[in-house]
Amino acid sequence: MAIKEENSVVAIEYELKEAGGSEVLDSNKGSAPLEFIIGKGQLIPGLEKQLVGMSAGESADILVKAEEAYGLKDEEAIQEIPRDQFEGIDLEKGMSLYGQGQNGETVQVTVVDFNDDTVKVDFNHPLAGKDLMFNVTVVSERDATEQEAATGQVDNGGCEGGSCGCSH
Repeated sequence: MAIKEENSVVAIEYELKEAGGSEVLDSNKGSAPLEFIIGKGQLIPGLEKQLVGMSAGESADILVKAEEAYGLKDEEAIQEIPRDQFEGIDLEKGMSLYGQGQNGETVQVTVVDFNDDTVKVDFNHPLAGKDLMFNVTVVSERDATEQEAATGQVDNGGCEGGSCGCSH
């Protein structure tokens, strides 16, 4: 069975590198597969799109252009903030910091530069503007249950209502 454009529950093993690079940026090989539901916006669009049509056991190298990954780098997302907002932090160029956004969400910024008065931070995702290369193996694929399709959450074998075949 092949992965459909929506409501397929997919588990993958992957290794991520910047296109043309050799450094592994992220990987789940040797640990639990990443499970998600196609069509629910849980993966970057370019990777999800290219998984459609693949089957369990199939492997591929998938190139995802920046526009379909974390987007192009937005120069307006680089801002200078008063240094006093970073009190108690031993700043280093390139370090990642986490804070709260305007709506209470967690926001990651990268320190670009700093002086005695200001800190220049980049609100872009660290992989924005980069083409990515995924080495992916589809571990499993199945149709989503009605509940999974409705909630967007993968049911990992809970026994609510005895539906997993457990005896109560």
